Amino acid sequence: MKLYQLETPALIVDEDVFEQNEAAMEALLDGTRLSLRPHYKSHKCAAIARRQIERGAIGMTCAKISEAEDLIDAGVNDVLIANQIVEPSKIRRAAELARLCRLTVCVDNAENAEALSRAAGFVGSEIHVLVEYDIGMARCGVDTPEAYLALASLAVSLPGLVYDGIQAYAGHVSHMVSEAERQRFADGIATRLNDLIARLTKAGIAVKTVSGGSTGTAEIKARQGLYTELHAGSYLFMDSTYRALSLPFRNSLFLLATVVSKRKGLTILDAGVKSLGFDQDDPICLDADGTPLVMDRLEANEEHLKLFGLRTELA
Repeated sequence: MKLYQLETPALIVDEDVFEQNEAAMEALLDGTRLSLRPHYKSHKCAAIARRQIERGAIGMTCAKISEAEDLIDAGVNDVLIANQIVEPSKIRRAAELARLCRLTVCVDNAENAEALSRAAGFVGSEIHVLVEYDIGMARCGVDTPEAYLALASLAVSLPGLVYDGIQAYAGHVSHMVSEAERQRFADGIATRLNDLIARLTKAGIAVKTVSGGSTGTAEIKARQGLYTELHAGSYLFMDSTYRALSLPFRNSLFLLATVVSKRKGLTILDAGVKSLGFDQDDPICLDADGTPLVMDRLEANEEHLKLFGLRTELA
């Protein structure tokens, strides 16, 4: 099938670039203590998840219980839910899943840890836990070393739970365009984590895992030698925001669109906000040869992309 035969909008993967991105990540991590635990949300494709594991990933990261169920059904036997599971029905599902695979979840309060422990005991499973440490996102996690030590001590003592270590995710650093700025923030985070690990070690609590990181900080995390798991997912496909960061990965995922209407100064494509992401930057529009289109501006509706003042001739 030729590109022009596809009905649009259609996702297109450049397989050669996709494979180059896989190889680039493997080369980046080779010889370091950092292992790849890619995030499922980047593709939500079990076949790709299995491929990543076959190529050396230690397991998969996901955001919610339903994604973990998909992965386990597909034969993935090491899954991290990089989030808190708090609803009673979902806690029970997590405990059941932990009978089928090595399941890890994040906790940031005692009540949740105790609920997970009870559920694991009820079904006869063992749930691995990472205590989440807030290192600047102001989202989930405990935010002081004292609070972390108290919760980690509790997790170690609870039946049915296995304390593995720290989740410390810094998504606010991932898309900083300046590498020097990303390095500066990452160094500050490393200082906090080293202090925390020293406190835990003094208290007799072993930290086997330091989990987090992203495509934007993969090189820094590999150099630092502190993290043991990397959650990067976007490296396979990349996007218009990461494109500006001079990373060793290239765009492999594209959306093919069709010109459905033209008049003076305005070109309409059949791909709008239901097909394209606008949560960070506007999409980059390319011609058939991969050259960025030159235009005055673009606007999006649900099903249409409006290109104003387009100065590139489209075939």
